[in-house]
Amino acid sequence: MLAFVLRRLLQAVVVMATVAFIAFMLFQFVGDPVLIVLGQDATPEQIAQLRAALGLDRSFIVQFWHFLVNAVQGDFGLSLRQGVKVSRLIAERFPATLELSLVAAALALLVGLPMGVYAALRRGSFTSQVFMMLSLLGVSLPTFLIGILLILIFSVTLGWFPSFGRGPVLQLGWWSTGLLSAKGWHHMVLPAITLAIFQLTLIMRLVRAEMLEVLRTDYIKFARARGLSSRAIYFGHALKNTLVPVMTITGLQLGGLIAFAIITETVFQWPGMGLLFIQAVTFADIPVMAAYLCLIALIFVVINLVVDLLYFVVDPRLRVDKAGGH
Repeated sequence: MLAFVLRRLLQAVVVMATVAFIAFMLFQFVGDPVLIVLGQDATPEQIAQLRAALGLDRSFIVQFWHFLVNAVQGDFGLSLRQGVKVSRLIAERFPATLELSLVAAALALLVGLPMGVYAALRRGSFTSQVFMMLSLLGVSLPTFLIGILLILIFSVTLGWFPSFGRGPVLQLGWWSTGLLSAKGWHHMVLPAITLAIFQLTLIMRLVRAEMLEVLRTDYIKFARARGLSSRAIYFGHALKNTLVPVMTITGLQLGGLIAFAIITETVFQWPGMGLLFIQAVTFADIPVMAAYLCLIALIFVVINLVVDLLYFVVDPRLRVDKAGGH
């Protein structure tokens, strides 16, 4: 177990170092930050002074080393557009993105899992066919179109939910949350549904396919021959083994929700990291872009590590293989 964890940690360090190098290259090839800050009318003396202050007059290796050391400490410098620390901007926007992603992931899991089980156990029924048809729509329609349709129906036509913003938030130290008020949840509904639909349909189809595969195995036939009830077979044996790959996909999709919330946050003007990244790309704010890239990579690495450890704990075959030296 210890060797397994150490190997995964070493791989995580290599991945993060590679991502940090890619993020650092943004400073080399995506515009000149000195000209972005000072403008085209700056004098050569002003340019030379700012380049020295930013450390851009040093060699490539020295610059990358300083970038790496600062990145490990969470310091990505100042935003070229807003003139404040990037770490402060990330800290202000991260709670909104994380809350939206967690609510969307919970919605996708709580709705997609029962739908997938039902579609597998009652695959010839009318309701099951409706679920499969809706899942095709959920996979096919782009996220921005789903968000616009929800705004058109539930905000413009019916007036049930607000069409933009996060609503009132409560400040708990450095963390801000909108989940402690009814208005906060009111603003959460449409963005969470928009972000969750693709993941929901993916989980539903995966659970259905895995459940059907498990129900064909010999040990399920043996359980039926022993006279076990359908409830015990379906939920005590089949569903338990179905959840192993689902757990992996769900964990990775949580990282995907955080990383790809950009479109949803843009459509609903949700004040999260995705909207911050879009604004950074528009104004070529390289430090913010680099920080976003490193943070998303770190989230994926951590989630991958946690999923690998859970897989190791849940699936006894892995423990047996490691103990046997395979």
